[in-house]
Amino acid sequence: MNYSVEQQLSTWAREAFAALFPELPKEAAVEVVAATDDAFGDYQCNAPMGLAKALRRAPRAIAEEVVAKADLPPAIARLEVAGPGFLNIRLHDAWLVRHLEAIDQDDRLGVPLTGHPETIVLDYSSPNIAKPMHIGHIRSTVIGNALDRMLRHLGHRVISDNHLGDWGTQFGILIMGYRHFCNEEALAADPIAELERLYVRSNEEADKDEAWREQARRELVKLQQGDKENRSLWRTFVELSLHEFNRMYERLGVSFDLVRGESYYHDRLTPVLEQLDAHGLLEQSEGAWVVNLEAEKLPICLVRKSDGGFNYATTDIATVISRVEEFQPDRILYITDERQQLHFKQFFAVCRRLGINTSLIHIWFGLMRLPEATFSTRQGNVIKLERLLDEAEARALELVRQSSPDMPESQQREVARAVGIGAVKYADLSQNPQSLVTFTWEKAMALEGNSAPYLQYAVARVASVQDKYRERHPDSDLRMFPYGLPEPVERLLAIRLIRFPDVLARAANQYRPNLLADYLFELAQLYSRFYQNVPFLKAEEGTRESRVRLCGLVCRTLRTGLHLLGIDTPNRI
Repeated sequence: MNYSVEQQLSTWAREAFAALFPELPKEAAVEVVAATDDAFGDYQCNAPMGLAKALRRAPRAIAEEVVAKADLPPAIARLEVAGPGFLNIRLHDAWLVRHLEAIDQDDRLGVPLTGHPETIVLDYSSPNIAKPMHIGHIRSTVIGNALDRMLRHLGHRVISDNHLGDWGTQFGILIMGYRHFCNEEALAADPIAELERLYVRSNEEADKDEAWREQARRELVKLQQGDKENRSLWRTFVELSLHEFNRMYERLGVSFDLVRGESYYHDRLTPVLEQLDAHGLLEQSEGAWVVNLEAEKLPICLVRKSDGGFNYATTDIATVISRVEEFQPDRILYITDERQQLHFKQFFAVCRRLGINTSLIHIWFGLMRLPEATFSTRQGNVIKLERLLDEAEARALELVRQSSPDMPESQQREVARAVGIGAVKYADLSQNPQSLVTFTWEKAMALEGNSAPYLQYAVARVASVQDKYRERHPDSDLRMFPYGLPEPVERLLAIRLIRFPDVLARAANQYRPNLLADYLFELAQLYSRFYQNVPFLKAEEGTRESRVRLCGLVCRTLRTGLHLLGIDTPNRI
């Protein structure tokens, strides 16, 4: 069974338009989507507006002909023209109930596995070695992980890769700082804090002393060329950092298939230059080697510096070549902030010049900040991720203690972990990725409004209704009672529930987890209306069971959706 209502209705609409208007080209856009307003129906088709020019007719006249002459499928009870030429669709209640039953009986809630699975490399998080993870890392990590979960759920083969920044210019600065300023006791007590201090101190020296900066550059080149002492220091920095990163990822519930830093591709850098040269792409400019991208209307792409060092573009090109050879991916997705857009355009263009056909996609996002602070590792005023998560869990613990004072302390802390971490993640994921996000505790931890605690509390409330029903009717088999939709709010809830597969597919295909978050919030709000306006456990037999079944389907949908966003759902808050 095709559980995608939008696909079913769109297929019917395309066939109807093709039969009524044979002059239309086959690629004409005819789609059915969820209605933007319940007052206008369940679904809508705006094709008459877009096809008016091609058909040389008024949009409303096109829509009226469809209503008058098209054969309706079993799903559609009513087709109406609205406004200047919109088509509003209302589903048959009997068909809606059958569809709801089918979704309820499906472990995947009607979400189909894609018929065209792809191999997708997903490059996200990617913190820099020797620096603590801070609030600036949260967006790449949680957006990337949500896309990772959604794409896997749809049936794609996803290879998640944490491409660590372990081979950049910061290591020359850090090596200088380590040799001149290191406090061994501080390094043993809190390695990352000491490495951060050394980096900031050394960078301050580089800002005021060009000789210091030049020596840092030389130390970096020595590292890249295999100097034994510098390599040993570098390995120490990496090991200390990975221990810190893994602790943060465990708290966030994030894991990767691969953790490969830039250093993994070091031996490929010289061959990249040879390959570029073989394709006639290399040019020399002021002692450096570059690729001219004037044809793409882009600045030149630097691939080797005048001092012999390589840069990020060279490493990224080598990484693409390696991934294509090893995994033969259909797509490689990069999740980074907006400031790197030019870099990705440049090295994507170089990859195309090299004949790489894999789809390379940069999914960029706006920055996240707190209202009281901006942050910069160089200036030493970062808002550390650990501090943010600690604060989230502490605030959530107060909330849990107030709502469930009788809950055992250990359980309170476990629930607080889920609520606090969920609040931080959802504050990000509920926003359009390309927007600037200003994080506030008031919004993130709110029990009312579009927040993770609100959705988690909705799940707990639904679970409570199910528990009470089982206590009162322990021998009842809910599956023996059919769905009924006598009240308008019940029907609205059913319409929202059958939309889940389409929303999930759209969120994954558009790389926008916020579309799923918006859907879950709307579903939770509608459930609240349902719960407040009709009797549940006191309703007569049959109606009572139908409503408890609806509760169960809402609960499963909310849990599944939040899980795909990387957010846990306790049974009690």
